[in-house]
Amino acid sequence: MIIACLGDSITAGSPLWDPDPDVRKKIENPDERSQWLWWAMRMHGELDLRNHGVHGERTDQIAKRFAQAVDGAEALVVQGGINDVVQGRPVEQAAANLAGILHRARHAGLRVALVDVLPWNNGDSRAATDIGKLNELLRAIAEGQGVPLFPFSETLADPSRPARMRDTLTEDGDHPSVEGHRLLGERAFRPF
Repeated sequence: MIIACLGDSITAGSPLWDPDPDVRKKIENPDERSQWLWWAMRMHGELDLRNHGVHGERTDQIAKRFAQAVDGAEALVVQGGINDVVQGRPVEQAAANLAGILHRARHAGLRVALVDVLPWNNGDSRAATDIGKLNELLRAIAEGQGVPLFPFSETLADPSRPARMRDTLTEDGDHPSVEGHRLLGERAFRPF
C-alpha cells in the first residue's frame, strides 16, 4: 500500500534527514533512521510510506502541497500544527486546515489518518497550552470524521512533565531523536 505522509519537519525527519536531496546535502551526517516512516516500514514491510514533510511549514502551507503528495497514493497520513503554534497563530485555524486536508483526501477516495502534535521542549507555557488545545481539537476531528489518530504526543511525552518530550527522545528540543522516531514508527504508527 502506498501511503503519502504529508507534514512538517516531524515527518521530514529534521534535523538529521530531509526527503529533499538538495536539503539533505546540507546536513552534516544525514541519518535516514531519523524518520518515523523509516521505522514504520521496517515493522510493516507491505507498506510504502512516501515522505512529503517540509521543515517549517504551517498547516496552510502543508495543505497547498496536498495534490502533489497524494498523486498515486492509496492512503494519507496528515501531520502538522507545531509551526502554527510557534508562530502564535490560532490553533482553531490550524485544526480547520488539517480537517480540510482530511476531507479532501476522503473525497478523493483515500484512507486517512491524523497525527497529534508533539510536546515542544523549547516552547514556553503559552505554546504548551496551545499544543494541548490543538491536540484536543485534533482528537475531536478524528472522532468526528471516524479516522485514526496516531498518538505521537503521548508516545514521546515525559510522564513527569507531559508538556515536554523525554530528554532522550529529542534531538534538539524541537524534533525527535532517532530513538524518538523509532518509537513513533514502531508504537504510534498504526497501519490502516
